[in-house]
Amino acid sequence: MQSFTIRPSRWKIPPLSVNCMCMEEETGSPSMRTETLRKAIGERYLQYALSTIMHRALPDVRDGLKPVHRRILFAMHELKLSPNGSFRKSAKISGDVMGNYHPHGDQAIYDALVRLAQDFNMRYPLVDGQGNFGNIDGDGAAASRYTEARLAVAAEALLGGLDEDAVDFRPNYDGTLEEPVVLPAKFPNLLANGASGIAVGMATNIPPHNIGELCDACLHLLKFPDARDETLMKFIPGPDFPTGGVIVEPAESLSAAYATGRGSIRLRARWQVEKLARGSWQIVVTEVPYQVTKSRLIERIADLIQTRKIQFLADVRDESAEDVRLILEPRTRNIEPAAIMQVLFRQTDLETRFSLNLNVLIDGKTPRVCSLKEVLKAFLGHRLTVLERRSRHRLQQIDRRVEIIEGCIAAFLNLDRVIQIIRTEEAPRQMLMDEFSLTELQAESILNMRLRSLRRLEEMQLRREYDQLLRERAEILDLLQEPKLQEQRIGEEIREVRREFGAAAGGGRRTGFDTMQELQDVQAEAMIEGEAITVVCSQMGWIRTVKGHVRPDQEFRYRDGDEARFVIHAESTDRLILFGSNGRFYTIQASTLPGGRGLGEPVRVMIDLPNDAGIVQLLVHRADRRLLLATRSGLAFVVEEEAVLAGTRNGKQVMNLREPDQAITCAEVNGDHVAVVGENGKMLIFPLPQLPEQAKGRGVKTQSHNFGGLADAIVFEAAKGLSWKDPAGRTRTVKEIEPWLGKRGQAGRKTPRGFPKEGRFN
Repeated sequence: MQSFTIRPSRWKIPPLSVNCMCMEEETGSPSMRTETLRKAIGERYLQYALSTIMHRALPDVRDGLKPVHRRILFAMHELKLSPNGSFRKSAKISGDVMGNYHPHGDQAIYDALVRLAQDFNMRYPLVDGQGNFGNIDGDGAAASRYTEARLAVAAEALLGGLDEDAVDFRPNYDGTLEEPVVLPAKFPNLLANGASGIAVGMATNIPPHNIGELCDACLHLLKFPDARDETLMKFIPGPDFPTGGVIVEPAESLSAAYATGRGSIRLRARWQVEKLARGSWQIVVTEVPYQVTKSRLIERIADLIQTRKIQFLADVRDESAEDVRLILEPRTRNIEPAAIMQVLFRQTDLETRFSLNLNVLIDGKTPRVCSLKEVLKAFLGHRLTVLERRSRHRLQQIDRRVEIIEGCIAAFLNLDRVIQIIRTEEAPRQMLMDEFSLTELQAESILNMRLRSLRRLEEMQLRREYDQLLRERAEILDLLQEPKLQEQRIGEEIREVRREFGAAAGGGRRTGFDTMQELQDVQAEAMIEGEAITVVCSQMGWIRTVKGHVRPDQEFRYRDGDEARFVIHAESTDRLILFGSNGRFYTIQASTLPGGRGLGEPVRVMIDLPNDAGIVQLLVHRADRRLLLATRSGLAFVVEEEAVLAGTRNGKQVMNLREPDQAITCAEVNGDHVAVVGENGKMLIFPLPQLPEQAKGRGVKTQSHNFGGLADAIVFEAAKGLSWKDPAGRTRTVKEIEPWLGKRGQAGRKTPRGFPKEGRFN
């Protein structure tokens, strides 16, 4: 074979490059430039990431809105869809938003509009919808051509001052119109309605809160700017979800989450016990956790009932109308309702965790995870900016009006001359400006004055308005110069919002608080009404139950070619232990076994018993019992039954086997001696203490065999003698056991007369 060598430098791959089209700054004509693929992709992906973070996923800390929501509200404001006005088709609104401000799909815009109108998603809906806007069951909204909408009262509070130069405007995507960079926002909408979004490399998830509590915290922060987060939490104890529920998160955990901006909040459904006739009762769920779809929750509970994973519930019904009303019907009234709910909290969405992540845009530019105090401070800073801008805008309006009034008063003082100039001069505006030292605005206002304004009463009104405007101007100047007055004005605005949306106006807290009382693990048997049953397991492993304790010799129907193997009296609250030839123990709840008149189900469906492993023993579990385990090779040991219980379908390995050895015996320990029989027809009896007691292992040798292996083993009391059943089904007993007594590991002697040839005691 010919060999060759590859030189690394010869096979070095040059970096990939791409040709990019760009515009020359001087000429504005397109040109080509070449750059590495790594650099090109890196720059473009960074631009995409920044665009996603700033313009799609993260809300602005000042008004709590993403661009799509802000544009929807602004477009509705431009359409004059006030809360007291008429509704407009949602398709019209979505079209205006898409055509003027948001160049994305109309379905995405409509979905955002729908969410703003859903009272089960928004604590304070910003859109008043008319038509089908979806429900808590998970049903979607109707098409945009069928629904109508207008602004809600809360949205007006966000838009208030928009026409008074309260915020900056920027050109829209095509430069034909202007849109606000941020809304004035009279209340902290970020915390009031919450937000959620996923960007590139970061996400946000903010729960809704109560406006009244937020206003109280803002007022306290205005008075004490250095207040701690713990102090603010006296006013804001936690989220206030629109669907209610009960928060069971400890106060320390909530405090840490609000201080760091990250954490989780455990939320449970609200429920109560409803008494029925004759001492019976049912559980009524009246509030489900936030963002849990009620229909899916019912499907989950129904599935648990149908698969018998929850044996203590008989039925689940939905009797909801305008409110939520889920009925949970127990199988028996002897069960504690709190225990039922504890299990449902663990296995269903009746308990959820809300992941708090206060990741927001500071000033619309910088993403940052903020604490509760930082969010409130950012809102108050925004309100201060809005107050200053509105005040300066009002100051400009006052100055303009004062200038006009001064010109009008001058015209009243020289009314005859003004009329003469207007009637005779070709350029009356310039003549008025020159003769009376008027400004262009004053002269134009005089020329536009109506004749009816020349009344004496009108002159008096102008003088009163003039004095009033001067007083207002002085107040605004004082406001712009005094921080204390600004704080007072902001406080008055916040109190006004609290009166409009707080508890006194019907906006009380919906989500309650409760201590986390973890109940002890509820055992399955404690949740089931006990009744007598008979467990029937066939030779082929088909298992079922029959009501009551039937006679063991009663005949049962089996599949063709199958026959009886185990017939066990038990209770529905019992646990069964199954020992396989693979050395594993499996635990089965008796209440989960199929009943009725059928032929049962394969036990291998309920547990992960391999197909090549057989069933050695099936017993009703008794905690105070011990078992003798033995293998074909003659190894054995004693184990406490409590140690063999398995918690999973896969079972618990107790006997460690080496192929081709397998387990053959699992016998109760009721006596002081052990009798073993080999396949060679010899029997040995030795004291029980010669066998070790252990929780897991291979065991020790019980008998020597010149050929074959162990056939069976049993524990008995020497004083009562050794008993077995002969082939005819009769019980035989040998009192004198001395001929077979020996030490563990010996070969033994030939079995007594009448002992079964297969070497089994039973």
